[in-house]
Amino acid sequence: MTRPMTNRQPGLHIDAALQASQHNTGLPLSELRILMSHVTGLNRVGLITHNTMMLSADQFSQFESLVKRRAQGEPVAYLTGVREFFSREFMVTPDVLIPRPETEELVEKALQWLEKRSRENLLTKVLDMGCGSGAIGLTLALENPILEVTLSDVSEAALQVAQANAKKLAAKNVQCVHSNLFEAFAPEGQPQQFDLIVSNPPYIASGDEHLKQGDLRFEPLSALTDHQDGLFFYRQLAQHAAQHLRPTGAVLMEHGYTQQGDVLALFRQAGFAAVEGFTDLAGQPRMVLALQ
Repeated sequence: MTRPMTNRQPGLHIDAALQASQHNTGLPLSELRILMSHVTGLNRVGLITHNTMMLSADQFSQFESLVKRRAQGEPVAYLTGVREFFSREFMVTPDVLIPRPETEELVEKALQWLEKRSRENLLTKVLDMGCGSGAIGLTLALENPILEVTLSDVSEAALQVAQANAKKLAAKNVQCVHSNLFEAFAPEGQPQQFDLIVSNPPYIASGDEHLKQGDLRFEPLSALTDHQDGLFFYRQLAQHAAQHLRPTGAVLMEHGYTQQGDVLALFRQAGFAAVEGFTDLAGQPRMVLALQ
């Protein structure tokens, strides 16, 4: 049980508030410092160099409220409204998944593939399907400004977050499209085509116990699970992506660590010329690249 913080009177300084919170809640000091940074506006170095700075009554009250919510399991990213991804700060809300460090490896793989493609064709088009906060597509756009990147999502609320991030990060080579899978990309039966389709779709199977654990309890369910066996969106991509790819285009996907064999099989059966799986830095099978 979380005990109430002591020394409620104004005048408590930063270090004392951090130490009291850690003692009373058992939360990691690293998380508490993020919350304190959010309240005070000080960065990590500032919290150290100004550790005896007195908190106002309002600051202390706000910090205490955030600590209580975190102790109840609410993700730090939702409490602060931001999460760092690829050394950039992205806005996040409960309408989108929280960007994970593992997904940075998907971006790295995409950039490697796009580097050669960009040299061959100055106008290289990328679709980030199910973009959520836009972390994947916007990072690609910012890292490689000659790309033409489209962010799409079935959730209008998620797309608004992606649009806000595009504006915040000044990504000029990006457009946002509201779409359920490929529905918006075949006007009058003429499929819009891309060089790369990248996606981190909902892949947790319905009823998986992880949906009731940790941060996942607070994230949007529709962005976590397909309400089926976890492979619905990979089937859709395998079936429909080819007509939305330029010659020698590719699909790059993140998936669950137990799903690589199934995803590889789906794209091979769909007739893709080359299908390859990759592991993450922890050695877990987490990505598939399927070439047209």
